[in-house]
Amino acid sequence: MNKGELVDAIAQKANVTKKEADAILTATLDTILDSVASGDKVTIVGFGSFEARERQAREGRNPATGQAIQIPATRVPVFAAGKGFKERVAP
Repeated sequence: MNKGELVDAIAQKANVTKKEADAILTATLDTILDSVASGDKVTIVGFGSFEARERQAREGRNPATGQAIQIPATRVPVFAAGKGFKERVAP
């Protein structure tokens, strides 16, 4: 399912126009992105949580040459599915 199909499904379930559904979905995603980027954790009970985690610097290997390289520390986004989500996907 892509964003357009998701907007169509939201519009049908919420009984709103596609334009309103798109605005709501876009605002929701932007809010989650802004919150996680600023270091906050976003939790939607039954669905899951979004957060940024620190990944430490580590040593890796160049697959072409086998030479050791240093991979710098970075922040990465993480999604953890909630209990309700997990139960719905794998009953």
